[in-house]
Amino acid sequence: MAVSSVRLFNSLYPPCASLIAYSTLHSGFPNSLRYNSFRVKGGLVYSISGSSRVRALVKGKGERTEDYPLAGDSTDDKKVAESWPRSLQRDFAGTPYVPVYVMLPLGVIDRNCELVDPEGLTNQLRILKSVNVDGVMIDCWWGIVEAHAPQTYNWSGYRRLFQIVRDLGLKLQVVMSFHECGGNVGDDVNIPLPQWVREIGDSNPDIYFTDREGRRNTECLTWGIDKERVLRGRTAVEVYFDYMRNFRVEFDDFFVSGVIAEIEVGMGPCGELRYPSYPVKHGWKYPGIGEFQCYDKYLMKRLKKAAEIRGHTFWGRAPYNSGSYNSAPHETGFFRDGGDYDSYYGRFFLNWYSQILVDHGDRVLALANLAFEGTCIAAKLSGIYWWYKTASHAAELTSGFYNPAHRDGYALIAAMLKKHGVALNFTCVELRTLNQHEGFPEAMADPEGLVWQYKNLCIRPIQLVIMCAMVMLDESMAWLSWQTTSNFATIFQISRC
Repeated sequence: MAVSSVRLFNSLYPPCASLIAYSTLHSGFPNSLRYNSFRVKGGLVYSISGSSRVRALVKGKGERTEDYPLAGDSTDDKKVAESWPRSLQRDFAGTPYVPVYVMLPLGVIDRNCELVDPEGLTNQLRILKSVNVDGVMIDCWWGIVEAHAPQTYNWSGYRRLFQIVRDLGLKLQVVMSFHECGGNVGDDVNIPLPQWVREIGDSNPDIYFTDREGRRNTECLTWGIDKERVLRGRTAVEVYFDYMRNFRVEFDDFFVSGVIAEIEVGMGPCGELRYPSYPVKHGWKYPGIGEFQCYDKYLMKRLKKAAEIRGHTFWGRAPYNSGSYNSAPHETGFFRDGGDYDSYYGRFFLNWYSQILVDHGDRVLALANLAFEGTCIAAKLSGIYWWYKTASHAAELTSGFYNPAHRDGYALIAAMLKKHGVALNFTCVELRTLNQHEGFPEAMADPEGLVWQYKNLCIRPIQLVIMCAMVMLDESMAWLSWQTTSNFATIFQISRC
């Protein structure tokens, strides 16, 4: 197990990017850590390493990107630093400041809302503080806090954690996690939705996203009940708002003192603004295109109404020829080149399907701004990069991103985020197209192309935060993100060891 954190001081002025590094731990705390620090062009890099090597590619404006070792098992600081070119050993400590946050373990708070191993956590936080990390990121799980009864909240474990963080002089980025924890890659913790919600789901399973075969996905609630009073007299967005408002009142002192620096609002599976179109629990395997998730009665009712308004009542159905979770685009009548996705009906359906996603984000973020007025707010979007080199971009379409080759499917989402002044966390930056082709040439993947499409959004006045997997260290994943308000004058590329 190892923790990795990076601090970079941007050498360009005015600053165009701010960088945030996260480290995700999944199975307890490391018994021993090693620390290395290196002056690099554009920054000072801190790493805490165990048995793994870390490589970072740091590219300044107009420069060629190269690989440099940052930490290793048998290489000491002096030897590593001397192996770097002189141009990378300059000191830019006086340049604009870039904060660093480390993501805490998923199970740091147990199902009874009690802090697990407070002494061990305190020791680890002291270590992070000693290497000048700014703060930590923590999930506040809906399934823990409001577990047993509506509007009965238990924040005890989180308060104790926050107090430790504050006493150590660190800050917090808090995630409002309205989804289930468990069943995804890297998850070793199981936190379901609140018990009272699951009881409602037992009698009314249409509160969950549903596929064509009628399989329910209990990871999060369908957006079809955003305005339906099916949760003990409340709509889904009212439940989310009450939760966020109660958090804001409960931890008012942490907001006033500035300890809570940012709130990320979960809006779908894994906290991401997307449909759960590729659930492993239903048999999906990479690089399957996934399936549309609109077959609950609430979304189907809205689809039929939209078709009636359009004057084509027979369009009030989801595609019948879109394949299954593990299909390839060319195997389906809907997603193949020249397929129904580009027909009059296909465009109608995909516009409706993607607009449901945008509308959900719009509602939740409007209420988040109301609950957390004056606090920085972020939303997370997943990078669906497989089948990106095909015309239909099938995997994106089933996820709710209407982004075929002839259309920019992310502009409306970006505009919605800009409307609410919300930063965007993006999860795809560390992947290289060449590596994807070596491992899965049939996937027609292009993560770099997708990243550049997002980069072009940054040229517009839209704040963007991009989160990417930095390097796999044993069973832990370190995450890196950077934020820009206008362009990518400086590009940081991170690769796996």
